[in-house]
Amino acid sequence: MEEQPIDIPCPICKEEGQLRMVANVDEIPYFGEHTQVTVLCHACGWRQTDFIPAEGKKSGAWSLILDSPQKLRSRVVRSSSCTVRIPELELEVMPGTNSTGYVSNVEGVLNRFVEIINMVRRDVEREITLDSENDNPEHLNSLATLDSLLTSIQQAGDESVFTVEFLDPHGHSMILDEDASARELTDEELEELPIGPDPVVFSSDDAS
Repeated sequence: MEEQPIDIPCPICKEEGQLRMVANVDEIPYFGEHTQVTVLCHACGWRQTDFIPAEGKKSGAWSLILDSPQKLRSRVVRSSSCTVRIPELELEVMPGTNSTGYVSNVEGVLNRFVEIINMVRRDVEREITLDSENDNPEHLNSLATLDSLLTSIQQAGDESVFTVEFLDPHGHSMILDEDASARELTDEELEELPIGPDPVVFSSDDAS
């Protein structure tokens, strides 16, 4: 595949004349034909890959109730413009300027929530250590809440039943399960939802 120069500085190292773009049309299992566009910097090694669907997409929301362990294996594509929610647990991940999309399964989505919760938990434990002379009930309550969230996610589809929602203003996200529900986003949701970085970025990821 031929590399095409891009006449803008690298967003990471700011070097001029080092960005190249490679485009390739390919078939992604379960999701159809996509154009894979990769932008890379020959100076610092930075790279972004975007999978653009061949067919135009409307803004949309997908939801799936996790009421059996089998649902954890359901395939998903989450674009960098997609907000992921678990409403019953009051959890939400919104796209930021460095948001990255992925192709995975529901278990992979839940693992990302677990990583975030564990990161917050470590921060709380650090605060407790630094403030060891004072008993702060707020810290202990935070730990209890975080542990409860972890337990609920770890028991997903078994003792814990909840919903995973994908809300994507660009319509590039999808939950591939016969029980998944799809709908268009409302005008109010479109006004409130962030759209993530530009261009949209994906990385391939499979949870075990």
